[in-house]
Parts: sequence; structure tokens; C-alpha cells
Amino acid sequence: MKSMTGFGRGETQRSGVTWSVECSSVNRKQLEVAVNLPRELSELENAVRTEVAAAVSRGRVNVAVRRETGTSGTEAVRVDQELAAHYYHALHSLALKLDVPPDISLIDVTRLPGVITQAQTEIATEDAWPPVQEALAAALKQLNTMRATEGASLRSDIETRLSQIESLLDSIRSKAATVPEHQRKILRQRLEDAGLPLPLDDERLVKEIALFADRTDISEELTRAASHIQQFRTYLAGAAPAGRSLDFLLQEFFREFNTMGSKCNNAEIAHHVVTAKTELEKIREQVQNAE
Repeated sequence: MKSMTGFGRGETQRSGVTWSVECSSVNRKQLEVAVNLPRELSELENAVRTEVAAAVSRGRVNVAVRRETGTSGTEAVRVDQELAAHYYHALHSLALKLDVPPDISLIDVTRLPGVITQAQTEIATEDAWPPVQEALAAALKQLNTMRATEGASLRSDIETRLSQIESLLDSIRSKAATVPEHQRKILRQRLEDAGLPLPLDDERLVKEIALFADRTDISEELTRAASHIQQFRTYLAGAAPAGRSLDFLLQEFFREFNTMGSKCNNAEIAHHVVTAKTELEKIREQVQNAE
């Protein structure tokens, strides 16, 4: 089992360029991928999405790709001296025409568009993909390692709660077997209190108890609930992502306990049902973050 929450980072260096990829994920019902690439490499978005989809099946994954060149100091910027000269002469001519002092400083010229730009080595998309793919693979591996670690904690908590529910089912099963007999005693006592005693083998009494036993029979629900526990454990132990399957199974689980609660007609069983549903709700909160 894996959690849908995680983070991973990968880095690759090629030809003086450092490529870094960061992947972070949070829970979602389906797979959502958001990719942030350098503008000139926007064509790589589909390739990045394909790599992520192969490694992650559920959750929102944010991917940020960055590159850093090895240039520093004066090499980190580019100055267009010819453009700066054109700006200066144009401004000087304008000042003469408007008959104002040509107060033009170097700072004024350098602030004009295009005079100073950041040095950026152009790179073709096909040349950028291999290092990006390598860094992305490292980031996804780290992401899935973190998701698996947190998923192990989720699984441990879920298994503990499943054991508690299993114990509650055993208590409900043993108590359910005594409900018809308990109802027979109550019914006889009421008849005696009303001055209408009946023998134990009276057909009307036997029929009433049989109808009551049929209405309050929860053996099928108990069997299905026990089967759900086994299926739940099978999913937990499997290697395939099971978040959606567990989510559906929980709905069926709740259905069985709701039916037990409406049919049981016994305070102790009703208490066990409420406790089991509380544990199921806690399991559902964990499953919401499971891949």
C-alpha cells in the first residue's frame, strides 16, 4: 500500500547545465498531473505526463522542471551595446527637439527593454529530454519511496482497526444467537403479567418467536461482513494500487452494519454496531489517502 502524499527530487548535469526536477503529490480520487516547464521546453509536457502516469496511479502530482547554467559574473548577462547606443541617440535627439536638458544616465539606458538580458544557452527539445527524463525518474523514485513508507503506516493502522471490527463481529454473532430466546422470555413474562399465561409449546407463542427470529436474523450480514474483512486484507497485502477498491468495499461494509443495526433489536448488539461503524469511519479517512 502506498500513500498519495509524498515528495521527491532528482538532479542531472549535462554540458555545464544542471537539470532539477521536483515532484510532490497529494490525495485525489483520480490521477492529476500539473507540469511546470521552462517556456522553451513546453513540448516536453506530454512526455513528462506519460512518465508520471507510469509511476503513479492516483493523486495530484505537481512536477517542476528547472535548469541552471554554469555561467556566473559578467557571463550571466548579455548586454546589447548596439541597441543601447540606438536608445541613447534617440533620447538625445528627442531632448534637443523638445529643448530640454539631455540628462541621460547609464542607468536610464540599461533599464530600457532588451538592453540587458539574462544569458541563456539555447537547447533543443530533443537534447533536453534525456537529462530531464533522468532527473524525473530519480524524483519519481524518491516520491514513491516516501509514499510507500507512509503507506506502510496507513496499512498498519487499518489492520489494527480491522482486528477490532473482527472482534466486534464475534461478539455480535454470539449475542445474536441468544436474542430469540431472550425475546421468548420477555414475551412470556408480559403474557403472565397480563394474566394470559401460555404453555411453552403453544402454537401461537412458537409462531410469534419464529417470526421474531426471522425478522432479527443477521446471519447473512455477519457472513458478508466477515468476507469483507478477508477481502480487505487481500487488497492490503496486494502489490497493485487498491485505494478505489477499498473505498468501494467500505461502502458495502457500512451497508452490512447499518442493516444489522436496524434488525438486531438488542441494545448490546446496537452498541457494538455503533463502535464498529466508528472504526470503519476512521479506516475510511485513511483509505482516502491511499493510492
